[in-house]
Amino acid sequence: MSVSDVNPVPAVALLARPGAARERLREALAHADVQIVLEDDPSGLEPQALADAQPQFVVIALEAAIEDALERLEPALSAPGLTLVFDEAELAARRDGWEAQRWGRHLAAKLHGHQQVLPPGAEDEPSLQLEPGLPSTPPQPQDAALQPHLDQALSWADDVPADGLYSPPADLHEPIALEQALAALQPVLPEPPPSAEAVEDIAAPVIEPAPVPSVALGDHTAWSLVDEPASAPAPTTPVAAAAPPSTFATDHLSLVDLDAALPAGARAGALLVLAGIGGPDALRRLLGALPADLSVPVLVHMRLDGGRYGNLVKQMARVSPLPVQLAEPGQRAVPGEVHVLADDLGVQAATDGLYFQTRAQGIAIDALSPEHTAVVLLSGADLAHVGPALDLAAAGAWVAGQVGEGCYDPAAATAVVAAGMVAGEPQELAQAIAARWGRHDDDGDAA
Repeated sequence: MSVSDVNPVPAVALLARPGAARERLREALAHADVQIVLEDDPSGLEPQALADAQPQFVVIALEAAIEDALERLEPALSAPGLTLVFDEAELAARRDGWEAQRWGRHLAAKLHGHQQVLPPGAEDEPSLQLEPGLPSTPPQPQDAALQPHLDQALSWADDVPADGLYSPPADLHEPIALEQALAALQPVLPEPPPSAEAVEDIAAPVIEPAPVPSVALGDHTAWSLVDEPASAPAPTTPVAAAAPPSTFATDHLSLVDLDAALPAGARAGALLVLAGIGGPDALRRLLGALPADLSVPVLVHMRLDGGRYGNLVKQMARVSPLPVQLAEPGQRAVPGEVHVLADDLGVQAATDGLYFQTRAQGIAIDALSPEHTAVVLLSGADLAHVGPALDLAAAGAWVAGQVGEGCYDPAAATAVVAAGMVAGEPQELAQAIAARWGRHDDDGDAA
């Protein structure tokens, strides 16, 4: 019988070196209403001891000194049904006050599988998930309640003083009837032309020629440099129109592949994964379910306090069937490989694919080709990426958001799902991506 069968509260193992980070994590777990079944330094812990404790969650304080120990504990950490929660040891040691309480509420929500992250006594956050049906109608005023006020206003109408500064215009009159207005708008019909007999009876008026003014010899105002119009030329024989061709030749026509005319960088596909707080666990499940023959590069942009992207690369390389590496400026994004981008790194399309370049603002979603791009927002994704992701979806990109109990910070992912994008657990999203880009077609482009 496992610990989870005996205790209704989640069973948690805390793996951290002795120090301030371990104490802060222990305090957070104490307020999270969980049972700590194991607390130890991973450097001296055996995989069997961790498996014997039968935890449901493992909270790990990441730092460079325990990287080798985590590799040794990999068999136990990869057990089915085990959820890993990573936290930077340096950040956990500095966390205090309001920030520590907020992080503790988020940790408790993840361990208990709910979305309540507000302090006690606060109202629940409004759900961004769309619900079917019409919204509730607000209460309408009753006529009986308004009638006394209407009667009172009518009785006071005669006592309201008039405005002495305004006098109606003298030509003001009551509006005319609709029939009178329409009759006034009827157009006057013109009289019919006279008949031929009547025309003959009418004498043609005598038109006197206009007198020609005399021009003095010295008056140059009437001179002109334009020749008098010559007599009309004799009509010429019209040229016959050219006869239409008897047949329409199609030998010189050909079908052109418009996609092939585009530069290779514009047709290069990419899978962009955006994550943040709570993202390592979701990213681990997404990458672990991707196929090994993925035909596009995978770009991972996840903010880490402390910027320890090297540790993230090592952690994801243990579960991903695709090679995982840290992106460098000037490096080309290789299809079938996972590239972890730092906060100050972006991408630029070239004739032969995507290249990484230094960019202070980080990744720019609009730099990717919409029709060949997929964007996945996991737990903790920045809300600032929601608008550009939806704009890219409107241009033809495939956009999805993580849902489910494992979503630690669902704000951005829920926003794109509420806008009609694809929703699912990380493993389900990986299956959809595999169906889209899991093989190559004949010309080498992504299927």
